[in-house]
Amino acid sequence: MNPSPQWLTSELSQSGIATITLNRPDKHNAFDDQLIELFIVQLQSLAIDARVRGLILTGTGKSFSAGADLAWMQRMAEYDEATNIADAEQLALLMQLLDSFPKPTLALVNGAAFGGAVGLIACCDSVISANSASFCFSEVRIGLIPAVISPFVINKMGMSWGRHLMTSAIVFTANQAHTYGLVHQVVALNDLHSAREQWVSVTLGNSPDAVTHIKQLLQVLNTHSPIAKDNLTKTTARTTKAIANSRVSLSGQAGLKAFLTKSQAPWKQ
Repeated sequence: MNPSPQWLTSELSQSGIATITLNRPDKHNAFDDQLIELFIVQLQSLAIDARVRGLILTGTGKSFSAGADLAWMQRMAEYDEATNIADAEQLALLMQLLDSFPKPTLALVNGAAFGGAVGLIACCDSVISANSASFCFSEVRIGLIPAVISPFVINKMGMSWGRHLMTSAIVFTANQAHTYGLVHQVVALNDLHSAREQWVSVTLGNSPDAVTHIKQLLQVLNTHSPIAKDNLTKTTARTTKAIANSRVSLSGQAGLKAFLTKSQAPWKQ
């Protein structure tokens, strides 16, 4: 099924603040390959738009995003490794475009963020979360791995928390996410809009050129990260191959089938 363009909306205010909204609340704003393609086009367009002063990413409904649409994952498990790698490279490109966006970026987390959605959050400069939001790297529960997002998460949170959270798949709160370095500010859900407006006000008070230049400099200085310029090509090749293998593995297929049919995965029996 082709996605509705309204599944991903993009608006640009008169002051130059762009807002990309994941708008698929009936599916908890889960994304698939076609939605990722729409996202990529929007980011590429906004990145070269001289009017843009900042970018906000958020979701509609009760969730920020459930991450990858599992029907998409199951569909991709039927394809060969090369097709899966090419598909995963699109997700990697999305993460890279968001991570390197030339203007300041804000993830405004209105609700639960699971799996790949946490990767999107990790790619943003600033993160403001409702105190009711929850987070989880849930992939290993269903026999998959958070491969493509892992370098961006490690770059934001560090290896220690990354290892703990990705291997345990525990759900953690907004306040815990703040402690881990993923979230910068936690507010009540009713205060999310005012926190957004405060971020906008601060952003518009800064020099756009200076912000772009410091973002570029910080990327150059970030030499030890897996997403540093000199490491990125190898990182992408490793992560996309890893997720491709995970999707077509017996474990991945069994886990996806169990989740979608509401049955028990073989490792739980």
